[in-house]
Amino acid sequence: MLSNNIYQEQKIPTQWERAWQNYRANSLAMFGLWCLLFLLIVTLSAHFIIPYAPNQQVGELLMPPSWDPSGHVEFFFGTDDLGRDILSRLLLGTQLTFGYALLIALASSVIGIVIGVMAGMTRGLKSSFLNHILDTVLSIPSLLLAIIVVAYMGPGEVNILLAIWLALIPRFIRAIYTAVHNEVEKDYIIAARLDGANDFYLLYNSILPNILTAITNELTRAISIAILDIAALGFLGLGAQAPSSEWGAMLGDSIELIYLAPWTVTLPGLAITFSVLVVNLVGEGLRQAINAGID
Repeated sequence: MLSNNIYQEQKIPTQWERAWQNYRANSLAMFGLWCLLFLLIVTLSAHFIIPYAPNQQVGELLMPPSWDPSGHVEFFFGTDDLGRDILSRLLLGTQLTFGYALLIALASSVIGIVIGVMAGMTRGLKSSFLNHILDTVLSIPSLLLAIIVVAYMGPGEVNILLAIWLALIPRFIRAIYTAVHNEVEKDYIIAARLDGANDFYLLYNSILPNILTAITNELTRAISIAILDIAALGFLGLGAQAPSSEWGAMLGDSIELIYLAPWTVTLPGLAITFSVLVVNLVGEGLRQAINAGID
């Protein structure tokens, strides 16, 4: 019994335990994590917590938020120019902007990581050819590439999701390819190959743990880009169409009311800004925690 206690007291924390300890020590990252959990909960339960149907006229036109002297507590964020409850539309819009962006980023990351790892582990003409192809594709901004795809396929929620997904995949491939390729060229990998280690062993035990920072950075960037691109295409009228409650579409529909009813423009804009800020806080906290855990 005494030996077990001594063992527990002298137990050295693993890399993941050190990373979590470092993350918890970062108060700003923990704030971002709690906000991210809040967004996820709202995304999953939006249909059950909205007080009103998103496209139903439930109040007076352009009723100000509840903190305004002319507002009413029944409509916390006020109403829009059609009398629809803005709070209900913002909550449901979490699924259409943040939720879809998260799914797109995760889906593109899976494909990008697989192809990037396979390309990074190879050498010669195949690797060089892929490198030049990626340079060509990445010279086109993701939003412009998404607009080109939407212009060909037509506007709509499904089409913009596919367009942004296709635009994000090359970014992941390039980032993971570069990280794996740089790692493969290091001396410890060469020494392990000389000792007889195969590619799968090197990938699982040596390369992937050392490129987690690159994966985290690219995933964070992809989620942020997806949120902004979905909102931008909705704002331009190429994405979600009226009467959708997607944040960018709400922003575009209300832009003419910015002087008459500024809350109809400010609130969707703040929702977009908040979601991007939260994702970046969590991503930066993870990057610092992983680096500290590895060190």
